[in-house]
Amino acid sequence: MRAESGTVTSTAAAEQPSPNARAHPYRGLSVQHVDEDPHPDFMREYLSGREVYRRTDYIALIHDEAVGLAAVARAASDELFVPVVDVEVWSGPDRTQLIEDPTIDVGNATALAGAAISHGRPGVSAFVVKGRFEHINFIWEPDPVRVFVTEVTPPLPPKLLDQARQVVEFDEDMPPMDLVLDAVTFDDLAATAPSDSYLLPCRGAGTELAADMAYLDTRPPAPDDWVMIGCERSMQFHRHFYGSEPTQVDICPKRRVEEARPDGRWLIKCCMLERGVELDGNRAVVPWGANLDEVRQALRLLVGVDALVPAG
Repeated sequence: MRAESGTVTSTAAAEQPSPNARAHPYRGLSVQHVDEDPHPDFMREYLSGREVYRRTDYIALIHDEAVGLAAVARAASDELFVPVVDVEVWSGPDRTQLIEDPTIDVGNATALAGAAISHGRPGVSAFVVKGRFEHINFIWEPDPVRVFVTEVTPPLPPKLLDQARQVVEFDEDMPPMDLVLDAVTFDDLAATAPSDSYLLPCRGAGTELAADMAYLDTRPPAPDDWVMIGCERSMQFHRHFYGSEPTQVDICPKRRVEEARPDGRWLIKCCMLERGVELDGNRAVVPWGANLDEVRQALRLLVGVDALVPAG
């Protein structure tokens, strides 16, 4: 999976774009209707020397159902409209497709990629998407960046995955994302230590097990002969409440990933981190009770949009 290489500027108009290239912001794409099919020779002749708005980097030409896409280089000028000095045709009608979907936010790369993957036809490289508010953008050869989100379920969808989806839906700087849930269930964890009684961190998940269940956040008055399904913070609470350590099944997502050492990018939560974000190579860690800002920062770090700022 590859991250977006960044917006191709007018000075690079002669170069072919990388996967996930798009107009960002989407005002950099000009859409013009023409009187004949926008084949490469026509596009070069039509656009060469033509005036364009000074923020225009890409032009989509449309004739009926035929679409072509080109990058342009503009003359160096501070004028509102400037002439095109170079044209690079990226795709003619055979490799360009117009998709109309009024639900798509065309400023969002993940939404653009989703439209292309859902509606695209084989052999197409450039997907010009007419979406919400009839705004238009394109994406070139979408290749979403995969991020694994490690969680414990229930609930479904788990909170961290739901937060990551919310972030991806509104952050316009990130490349297209493919969020993949990597989860273990409380049933799976309980099966590793069969018992007639389990102590869980809280009742909020709505977990149901074929055994008696108690919840650490309610601080039961006395300990039982239970198996605690919880993390290191849960063990600290148990020691404080009861002065003892029960049999434990560790639910820590961070430890699970550290032990497996998988490839790829990982979004992880850990209750030992109380605020902020930790980045360790291809793993970003947020608190168990992370807010959307923390999840957003973690994802932006994972895909290279932001750099980690040292504390202090």
